[in-house]
Amino acid sequence: MTATEPTRPEPARPKAALPEPALSGAAPHGVARSKPALPEAARLRPEFDAGRLVTELAGVTGHSWDLQRISASGGGIGQAATVDWRVLPLRSVGGDPQRTDPGGPGPLEFAPTPWLDRLPYLRAILDSIPAPLNAVRLMALGPGAVSRAHHDPKYRLDQGLVRLHIPIVTQPEAVIVLDGVEHCWQPGSFWYGDFSRTHLVRNTGPATRVHTVIDALLTRELADYFPAEFRSALAEADVLFNQLPTADAAHVGPPSRLPRFIQLPSGFTDFDAEPFDGPPRPARLEATGGQLTLATADRAFALLPAGPDELRFAGWSEQRTLHLAAGEVVLRSRRGRRLAEYRVPDGEPSH
Repeated sequence: MTATEPTRPEPARPKAALPEPALSGAAPHGVARSKPALPEAARLRPEFDAGRLVTELAGVTGHSWDLQRISASGGGIGQAATVDWRVLPLRSVGGDPQRTDPGGPGPLEFAPTPWLDRLPYLRAILDSIPAPLNAVRLMALGPGAVSRAHHDPKYRLDQGLVRLHIPIVTQPEAVIVLDGVEHCWQPGSFWYGDFSRTHLVRNTGPATRVHTVIDALLTRELADYFPAEFRSALAEADVLFNQLPTADAAHVGPPSRLPRFIQLPSGFTDFDAEPFDGPPRPARLEATGGQLTLATADRAFALLPAGPDELRFAGWSEQRTLHLAAGEVVLRSRRGRRLAEYRVPDGEPSH
């Protein structure tokens, strides 16, 4: 899980003459609006076969799992857990079986690791979830392990990113304390938790607790898995729904008019910053070997379709996208139901 972030000073606006963003929706960024209070957690449907999950788990526990790591700024891998909190990655950046961190935007898409092939029932469950998936990890909390209290600001409904749990092995002494509420979710159940709120995990029992932890993009189809009262609140809340990719989305070719050269506000590729803040920096949009990429001087990002001629960052949601129009690229930032845009003209290659 990501570390709690310190308070950041307000970033500077771009120095170049980029236009002010156009805004739509009920309220612009930074303007408060009333919204219904949502519970810190919700049990989803369906329920899964706990016995089959436990049987499959036995086939991947013959070795010591690696300690979980947090994500670091700039797309890096952060420090390892200092308690007995271990991970078997089932989906990771590039399908790397050594990546125990949750990952994020970068040059590679998320993909299954070889471990997932050894868990056919769990794989079928993941395939049935109507949402794009990022990291999926089996997370094992050893006896006596207690995490520090922290929050993961990435997983917010107004950013369209959610974290889901399917417990496999637990005990009464193994709990999640989420926004002050203690939970002990049972094997085979399916849960959403708002982990942008302060939380910790604690296991004072004699056995290891194992959960499947799923990072997903919120879609309207996934919202149908929530209980009725939660769905009613979502209908009025400041929530970002992502599109569910169509079956033939993988066969759609790259957008036309590539490569493209633009001056991109530095905040647009800093996922801890406001997307239109910071000085402009040269960037290149291109398709290489079937992979759509946005490259800056120091980083590259895999891109995925988010609509006709619209792209999102792999490992992120439609919270920020690029729309390829004639002679310009429209940068879009969404926060719940609100939308802001920057129109950036095509430029020349930088040398």
